[in-house]
Amino acid sequence: MNVLYVEDDLEAQAFVGRALRESGFVVDTAADGQLGLERALETDYDVVILDLSLPGKDGFEVLRRMRAAGVASPVLFLTAHAEVERRIEGLNLGADDYLAKPFAFAELLARIRAVARRKRPGASERFQVGDLELDSERHAVSRAGHRIHLTPKEFQLLEYLMANAGYVTSRTMIAEKVWGYGFESYSNAIDVHVNSLRKKVDRDFEPKLIHTVKGLGYVLEDRSEAAGHRDDG
Repeated sequence: MNVLYVEDDLEAQAFVGRALRESGFVVDTAADGQLGLERALETDYDVVILDLSLPGKDGFEVLRRMRAAGVASPVLFLTAHAEVERRIEGLNLGADDYLAKPFAFAELLARIRAVARRKRPGASERFQVGDLELDSERHAVSRAGHRIHLTPKEFQLLEYLMANAGYVTSRTMIAEKVWGYGFESYSNAIDVHVNSLRKKVDRDFEPKLIHTVKGLGYVLEDRSEAAGHRDDG
């Protein structure tokens, strides 16, 4: 995956850039908004990671010019400016996600992978993991040919988990993407809905597809051929 990381803190840029490369990413970096914009316009990146406070052009201006030039690369803001108003401004400009500093690197990886798989025009809206199928357009879910009836929120949650199949999604990510920014990620509503999904999607079927990754979040995947590499809860 090809990533552009725009960060003026050279120590942070070196640390995160190295960690991303060790995780298998191809990483280009820039230390100011102008160079970041030039690179974003020249290369079709899978993900662009932007700091907000940048010399030359701030992150919002870089994003504004990218979108005006027709650059559709997903953008993840990685910044200490985490106020709701700033998040809303960035999202309205065309950002795909927002992660506040300080952050856990595991969550940064999960968010990068999530925004890289965001839906593009013409992208399929059908998901399948094992014998579980979800059709976004028809709002239909089935497993092993049996129709499963979900509430609207359960459907949104399952759609998000299936769109990120194989990758851990944190409670914060689920809260933001399914319930919206400002929703308290420690609310038990997430646990309640995950448990409800398990009853409908997993209880009467094998293998189990919805797994808890202790201390991190949830992952939807078929472990029938590689079971036991994570602890379930």
